[in-house]
Amino acid sequence: MHNAIDIEAICAERGLRITEQRRVIAKVLSEATDHPDVEALHARASAIDPKISIATVYRTVRLFEEAGILDRHDFGDGRSRYEASPEAHHDHMIDVETGKVIEFVDPELEALQRQIAEKLGYRLVDHRMELYGVRLEREG
Repeated sequence: MHNAIDIEAICAERGLRITEQRRVIAKVLSEATDHPDVEALHARASAIDPKISIATVYRTVRLFEEAGILDRHDFGDGRSRYEASPEAHHDHMIDVETGKVIEFVDPELEALQRQIAEKLGYRLVDHRMELYGVRLEREG
């Protein structure tokens, strides 16, 4: 049984800006019971909103993937296929004084981590990041 994952809710939770077109693409991805490629996603999304271009689908899929919301699969047929991550990836900021844990996702940081792995000759398959900090003193 396929459990739909609410990608739009995950975006909101992680502070990713959700445009109307991203909302449509997120809905299509959330409802997919297969592993659609970009062309299939575009066909389904443009059936809902004909103004959605394939370029928008590519950009949105890349953004969701960088944020750890989507998993990309290469099943050997030359097409990348996508599905919602079982548990969307996130990193952690830990307040060392209170023990409070803040979950966050930074698409730029995710992209940088992949670039670093590639520079070192690797394809990043997983990672965990924990930042430890103390609150900045507030003025006033």
